[in-house]
Amino acid sequence: MLALLYSTDNFGTMYDFIPKEDPEVFAAIAGEEQRQAEGLELIPSENYVSGAVKEAMASSLTNKYSEGYPGKRYYGGQEFTDQIERLAIERAKQLFNAGFANVQPLGGANANIAAYFALLEPGDTVLGMDLSHGGHLTHGHPVTYLAKLFRFVRYGMKDIETGEIDYDALAETARREKPKAVLAGFSAYPRQLDWQKIADIAHEVGAVAMADVAHIAGLIAGGAQRNPFDYGFDLMTTTTHKTLRGPRGGLILVRGDEDLAKKVDKAVFPGLQGGPHMHQIAAKAIAFGEALRPSFKTYAQQVVDNARAMADVFKEGGVRLIAGGTDNHLILADVFGSLGVTGAEAERRLDEVGITLNKNMIADDPRKPMDPSGIRFGTPALTSRGFKKEECAQVASLMFQVLKTPAAIGEARGAVRTLALAHPIPESYE
Repeated sequence: MLALLYSTDNFGTMYDFIPKEDPEVFAAIAGEEQRQAEGLELIPSENYVSGAVKEAMASSLTNKYSEGYPGKRYYGGQEFTDQIERLAIERAKQLFNAGFANVQPLGGANANIAAYFALLEPGDTVLGMDLSHGGHLTHGHPVTYLAKLFRFVRYGMKDIETGEIDYDALAETARREKPKAVLAGFSAYPRQLDWQKIADIAHEVGAVAMADVAHIAGLIAGGAQRNPFDYGFDLMTTTTHKTLRGPRGGLILVRGDEDLAKKVDKAVFPGLQGGPHMHQIAAKAIAFGEALRPSFKTYAQQVVDNARAMADVFKEGGVRLIAGGTDNHLILADVFGSLGVTGAEAERRLDEVGITLNKNMIADDPRKPMDPSGIRFGTPALTSRGFKKEECAQVASLMFQVLKTPAAIGEARGAVRTLALAHPIPESYE
């Protein structure tokens, strides 16, 4: 067991109480600490927070109930929580050039749900990206309760080999279905969207232009991707982890419509959530402050450069990439069609050598979700550890060898551990 290799000495003073009070939980935490330190994280939605963010998450703010908003709380004792939430709001607005920000959503799904409730009535129509072409569960997949409340219609790629969105079909669907919201955003799409075209289509039919930028929020904040607000989008939702490198949580931004911002606030509280998690909001404030530093722009561009370097290795090896490559932080590869290895088997093999990614459906996938044709991987976490293009290409080569030749697993395991230990997980992002 990995956990057995770790002792409390490895953590300094970080864990003073858990080892004594709950050794079983500590053993699992220790195992996870070692897994992260000695392996390489390629799941595009995961990253490493700073020590400051972790300290905020473990602070005494977890003790405090703060229902309501700054200056309008339902409980007393809010002097410092109000200061923290106002800081988080102002920093979020500055990062994304937004007029209004709600920092209370507990996650990305919560943010999307609150946005829907602010914009829609039951039975209203939303036009969003098809899950099989890169969309997210909260964009109207039939398994979700959202699909029971609202009517979702979908758009997708015109050309899977290039990733080009069928904007003509999107416009035609919008004119025919008259959605109340046109939703742009994705969880497994490696190209950039034409924000201007989507905003124009939405406004032509009288719909709100909404962007779910959960995956690329950090790239937008760092200037490596375009900001939907610059092209007329009305509202954005995002997570605060992933490329933004903050705590797990959600955020809703409104470009400038004060009435819409008030609807969002009411949808979050009291409509959807009770007391916000103030320790999480403090951690968001810290992460937003980190993202406002000039060094974050360098980080964001390196994430994109590193992803392209990994994509090039797979293309050179003859692996089909959905959309033909990447413009952002993630790559979607058809390993079954290219190498005869299912997504689930690819995930298992790479886990065995210490490379973590996820199996993923590809566009028009003939296989089932739990054993699809593809894998999804990306570079936010590697880049946080200081990896550059050359090292990311080396990781991609190791992945390709393991997927092509199972006998390479033993040698690759040692190479992965060596790379990981040469790039320790940072505690500070100065």
